[in-house]
Amino acid sequence: MRAVITIGSALAALARTASAAQPGAARPVPGPMRDLVWGKLNFLHTTDTHGWLAGHLQEAQYSADWGDYVSFAEHMRARADRDGVDVLLVDTGDRVEGNGLYDASDPKGKYYYDIYREQHVDIISSGNHELYIAATADREHERTVPNFRENYVASNLDYIDPATGERMPMAQRYRRFRTKNQQLEIVAFGFLFDFTGNANNTVVQPARETVQEEWFQSAIRDEPDVFVVIGHVGVQMPEFRTVFNAIRARHPLTPILFFGGHIHVRDATAYDSRSFALASGRYFETIGWMSVDGELRRTARSEDNSNFSFHRRYIDNNPLGLHYHTGLDPTTFPTPHGRNVSAMIARARKELDLDYAFGCAPKTLWMSRAPYPSKDSIYSWLEEEVLPSVAVNADRPNVPRLVLLNTGAIRFDIFQGPFTRDTTYIVSPFVSVLTYIPDVPYRMARKVLGLLNQAGKILESAEIMDNRFMASPEQLLVKESIIYEGPLSGAAVAGDGDAQQRPLRGEASKRPRLTEGYTTRDDIGEDGDDTVHAPVSFYVVPNAIQAEVDLPEGGEPETVDLVFVDFITPWVLMALRLLGGKYAKEDVRLYVEGSFTELMAGWIERNWPRHC
Repeated sequence: MRAVITIGSALAALARTASAAQPGAARPVPGPMRDLVWGKLNFLHTTDTHGWLAGHLQEAQYSADWGDYVSFAEHMRARADRDGVDVLLVDTGDRVEGNGLYDASDPKGKYYYDIYREQHVDIISSGNHELYIAATADREHERTVPNFRENYVASNLDYIDPATGERMPMAQRYRRFRTKNQQLEIVAFGFLFDFTGNANNTVVQPARETVQEEWFQSAIRDEPDVFVVIGHVGVQMPEFRTVFNAIRARHPLTPILFFGGHIHVRDATAYDSRSFALASGRYFETIGWMSVDGELRRTARSEDNSNFSFHRRYIDNNPLGLHYHTGLDPTTFPTPHGRNVSAMIARARKELDLDYAFGCAPKTLWMSRAPYPSKDSIYSWLEEEVLPSVAVNADRPNVPRLVLLNTGAIRFDIFQGPFTRDTTYIVSPFVSVLTYIPDVPYRMARKVLGLLNQAGKILESAEIMDNRFMASPEQLLVKESIIYEGPLSGAAVAGDGDAQQRPLRGEASKRPRLTEGYTTRDDIGEDGDDTVHAPVSFYVVPNAIQAEVDLPEGGEPETVDLVFVDFITPWVLMALRLLGGKYAKEDVRLYVEGSFTELMAGWIERNWPRHC
């Protein structure tokens, strides 16, 4: 079997005819490919898709849409049927917030939920973004849970009915079922990390408590052929280890498969010789593939691991790769169902006017692919141009101010070209507003940024806040001082001081003009990516940035207005308390009307040329 191939005539021919389903999307570019390894039990995995069902219109290597994925899954299931093996689809949450297809409608998700449900997903769970806002949690309970009925699993997540006040499981605690072709018995759980930022109509129980519950102990009492644990949990995070230890203590030989998310990385690890864990990136850039081979049935189980194997592959989500893995061409790949889903997406985008341009970006601005500060950094642009202009209180226009923005408020790069209605939600999908505390002593206020950017935690009494959660999820696994080659959201081992992702130099160096993209190194090795790419640079950015506005030249003001995005209010108040300030939530006021996203879009409309 070929591990890596060159771009031969067949693949080159596909490249000439392949195109993305959505109008205006970038045409995929071919690259050297690795084949998928099939086993008796196979999985396709998505996570942290954040509304990107239309695919990446400006990025060729991720330009397939949800309709393409529907077609791909149908072909993979058909092959499994022919070969007498099984394919299951899993999704591990954070499906909402981050793209106009979800965020631009009123109510949010007006079109999104019906489009997403067109894919048959066998095991599905929630992420933290489904829970931040009470109305979003309501829609998850009212739309997604019924759409997937017995396939939705919520092992440590409860919902509080707004009409009755009754607390109930968001969905079933676990799922026991048999696969289609081999009748393998699966017991599946769905976990969320120990999340505390949820709205008051949901309750997240810590994993360490959940595994002690009577229902959980009963669920693992009888041995299935395979345990599958999905969750919005990084595969290096302790919650999965907790679940693994609870199951393994009772069943020392049963395969346990984990599918994670939340950290926006491509990552894989093994907890022991009969367990495997996979995380599959972010923003519908990646479709994860896991296969398991060997004797899976409990009735024939032995301690011999010689013929027991796991494989993983990170599939770049573009039509050319999907065609390659199915052995089909652009005319035979799309199924009728897939075409219909792509048409649903195109209609929704048109209804939402997502291609309306606020302006034309004169250059590309990067989150992590350019150092901060620099002329190519999106954070330098915000700090130097946007924040001083939009952070203006009409009643206090000339009051000196420090304006703080957490870097996690920005979720994607700005590409040179049209900055559209869709782009506003892609770059900043949140409803955060600018708030302030007036007349803070300057000598205290100027030290807040330094505390927010400390690598550790801000502590006081029983209140613990990890500063890193102000940054984007990709930054969670990286130490502040590291600059390394690798993808924007690649696999790094938590706590590893050398959390470095290296390109596949032995392969890539022989192949000139590779497209830039994922070059992942995980705990399994360096051969996980299905497409060989040239590496991109990843630069660590701070947790927060600060604009200094209307400060006197050559001196210091006595006091300033301390302005900040409301999301970071707890961190700001804690920092002020550590500095001797006695401020509370009651001292925080609205600074300017409109969300930060709206303010940024308004700045672009005023300052960038309308047309490219």
